[in-house]
Amino acid sequence: MMEDRSMEYQDIPYEISATLRGDDALIVVDLQYDFMPGGALPVEDGDVTISGINTLMQLFHQSGATVVLTQDWHPAGHHSFASSHEGKNPYDLYDAPGLGPVLWPDHCVQGTHGADFHRAVNTRLAHATIRKGYHMDIDSYSGFLENDKQTRTGLDGYLKDRNVRRIFVCGLALDYCVFFSAVDALDNGYEVYVVPDLTKAVASPEDSVSRALETLFSSGAKFIEAGAIHTESA
Repeated sequence: MMEDRSMEYQDIPYEISATLRGDDALIVVDLQYDFMPGGALPVEDGDVTISGINTLMQLFHQSGATVVLTQDWHPAGHHSFASSHEGKNPYDLYDAPGLGPVLWPDHCVQGTHGADFHRAVNTRLAHATIRKGYHMDIDSYSGFLENDKQTRTGLDGYLKDRNVRRIFVCGLALDYCVFFSAVDALDNGYEVYVVPDLTKAVASPEDSVSRALETLFSSGAKFIEAGAIHTESA
């Protein structure tokens, strides 16, 4: 990492390779329509990740490893929505217990098309789906822990029941749900790999990507490109 400036993508120290094991898990974060181009909260080029993620999910299946999808699942009028706060607009800075650092457009409302997984995602390869963000006054970026840092989603218990020790994280978005899922995985004692070429970022506020990368690196997360992940027989 560069000492005199913020960490950027070109500063990432990548692992050379990783051989998949049965105690690995792939966490695929929030590949839902509202996070895709044309959605309510679009992540630029978010749909570009889907093909590579499908390939990676298939690789994990071949290795006897675990695949989990996370799904944002907000009730209508969720307090993370700017529309729930008079005079506020999407992306306005906002800080309250369990909410922030910005307010969002209405997105991933339960039962709507925007909350569905993109049709191109091969959901048949998932062993489980973890829904998050369904408490009205608490947002949830992490697949493990909601933003009050107390309410658990059940993902950690599920993975421990399956004897998972090492986690690979991809999906949307790098600076929010991927980031917080990876950090909470580290806090729960897992070895964690982030797959940057199968993630995209919101990039709001403007330093959110550099802060996410710096925190992941300093917290002990490893970075690896999808093409460097392989099965034992490869």
